[in-house]
Amino acid sequence: MSTHELYTIPAGLATWNVEMAGTTKFTWEYDDGRDRMLALYQKGKDKQWDSTKRIDWDLEVDPYDILGIPDQTIAIYGTPLWERMDDKQRKDVRLHNASWQFSQFLHGEQGAMICSAKIVESVPDLDSKFYAATQTMDEARHAETYARFLQEKVGLAYPINPYLKSLLESTLSDSRWDMPYLGMQVLIEGLALAAFGVMRDITTKPLPKQILAYVMQDEARHVAFGRMALRDYYRQLSEAELREREDFVIEGCYLMRDRLRGRETWENLGLTRAEVDEAMVAVDQSEYLRLFRSLLFSRIVPCVKDIGLWSPRLQQAYADMGVLEMAGQSLEALMKQDEEIADKLDEARFAEEEAERHAEVSQTIAMGSDG
Repeated sequence: MSTHELYTIPAGLATWNVEMAGTTKFTWEYDDGRDRMLALYQKGKDKQWDSTKRIDWDLEVDPYDILGIPDQTIAIYGTPLWERMDDKQRKDVRLHNASWQFSQFLHGEQGAMICSAKIVESVPDLDSKFYAATQTMDEARHAETYARFLQEKVGLAYPINPYLKSLLESTLSDSRWDMPYLGMQVLIEGLALAAFGVMRDITTKPLPKQILAYVMQDEARHVAFGRMALRDYYRQLSEAELREREDFVIEGCYLMRDRLRGRETWENLGLTRAEVDEAMVAVDQSEYLRLFRSLLFSRIVPCVKDIGLWSPRLQQAYADMGVLEMAGQSLEALMKQDEEIADKLDEARFAEEEAERHAEVSQTIAMGSDG
């Protein structure tokens, strides 16, 4: 089935053309490079995996209960609008909310794949080119995984959100080689990583938990890559150049925050215009979504601070968004946790499979003895 048949909103043309600027850089320095970057590159090679084999696609998914989480996490829960809905409408709300979220993950992963490829092309250092090449493969695998999940398990998809599209276009059309790092590795990947983490930790369903945990294991390395490259480079920039990057970060963070409102989901549920407006008021006032939005910046804010973009003006922007306190998060601790959760999930799955194999062998032996 064509993905266009799954879209709730017409996605327009089959392709989206973005005019890219910048210079393709070759380097003739084939020395060893930075130890930290090469170690990350080695890890990127070691940690490659196949989504068709590592993920258990035989697991069933209820499209109307994809994550298995309480309705209290829905922005309109408990409002007069929610109380007026019948069971069918509430099931549609659950389906469309989850479908929209995973659709944006999918589109973001394709954007990350293209940005990674651009980094290979434009970054001046060979060790960075090496690592970005492994990331391009990672992002292709993630896009493949989310596309399969939406097509085979959900059966509904949303086109790219306008705010995400705008940030991707700004990132890709900028001629400066560091902007794909800043737009993708720090902002889009940082926010996605936090969103994956929240959903990974609250879902009670095994298939989305596997997908989110395994993707996060890769994404944690990607954010580390962006930090490492930009921290070294931004030490060399002038105040004016740093201010330009801060302007980009502030605008990008507002775009990412506004993307989370997801107005298009409510517009596609058969609601009246007044009811859509009522839903958006609930979205803006939801205590759960306020906490969720705050958590989504848990990876971005400390990363921005770490790479050296931390003027009073930028801090004030984060204070206005209500996320300044996230600057104290330890990115290293979060990365370690992401690695451990994915590894433990593998261990538990393989132990269970081994136990099932032993049981089958024992049953076969017992049947032979009885014969």
